[in-house]
Amino acid sequence: MPYREFLDRIRRLFEGPSEHFDLIAESLAKGRLQPIKPMSDQELAVAIREFRELPASPSAIEKLEIQLSKDGK
Repeated sequence: MPYREFLDRIRRLFEGPSEHFDLIAESLAKGRLQPIKPMSDQELAVAIREFRELPASPSAIEKLEIQLSKDGK
């Protein structure tokens, strides 16, 4: 899935401007954050909810990347 389409899915999970959303968008644009398997909107919502509980930081992006790259193991 192109990152812009994925970003549109994520945007729906945020209400208004968000430092977390900006960090996700920047990481997707720079290729540092890429989902490797399809996710349901529910799985994505859970990952974003957990991500939003963390301060917006590179370590938060790392945690989200781990969630996005799980391969069912």
